[in-house]
Amino acid sequence: MDDPGDGPPVAAIPERVDRRLRLGPFSSARDALRFVTYAAVSAAVVPFTGAGLWLVAVATAFAACVVRTDGQALDERAFAYLHWRLGRDPGVRMVIPPTLRAGLRLGFVPAPDGRPGAIVRAGGTPITYLPPSDLARRFDTFRTVLRSFDGDLGLWITTTPMAVALVRLPPPGAPGPDAAARATYAELVEMICRRRRVRQVYLTLVAAGAGRDGRDDLDRRSEGLADRLGECGIAATRLRDGRLFDAARRVGWT
Repeated sequence: MDDPGDGPPVAAIPERVDRRLRLGPFSSARDALRFVTYAAVSAAVVPFTGAGLWLVAVATAFAACVVRTDGQALDERAFAYLHWRLGRDPGVRMVIPPTLRAGLRLGFVPAPDGRPGAIVRAGGTPITYLPPSDLARRFDTFRTVLRSFDGDLGLWITTTPMAVALVRLPPPGAPGPDAAARATYAELVEMICRRRRVRQVYLTLVAAGAGRDGRDDLDRRSEGLADRLGECGIAATRLRDGRLFDAARRVGWT
């Protein structure tokens, strides 16, 4: 504790236990190594572009490795943004092959063996703090659903980056205190969603055979599975169109 003199006592905030050692102007040896790598790679094009452009590239790399916002260097933030853009769910914006559009509109997609397949996307329910009686009831209900299901059933679980638009408030109608509060909230949401991911659960079903009878049976089983999962308190949706195509791509069917 510092000597306060005549003032109140002052306790200094201790350094983080997991802090990284600084290396000159860099916050860590890792940042310095990245800068050296950028400089060496850009030096390979000096014979073609000249030393002036190389100095500009070195200065840009130095700024990207030294300047940090929200605890991340500029190049780390750029890589994280690219990873988020490439990993998020593209949904209906994907280009769907014309040969699959008719089946996707009806909720069917070819399985790896060529038979018609369907995919049900399920949500989740928090069960950590449920009473034991509720946990037992949910377990028994889900066991009944599995036992009543006939045919093959695949389970595929993954996570995707959370989209900020899902929790962002609409813009205010007029400037004022509410507008400032909304702007601060929007900034907080973007910082939280930058590292948050959303769990996605896909249930895959395959028709027992080809033809109209196989599709009718697949329709019955997939819709019945979604309804029974709803009875368990799990939101389930039979996927169609672009969302079905994207789910099929994620599970390796396309």
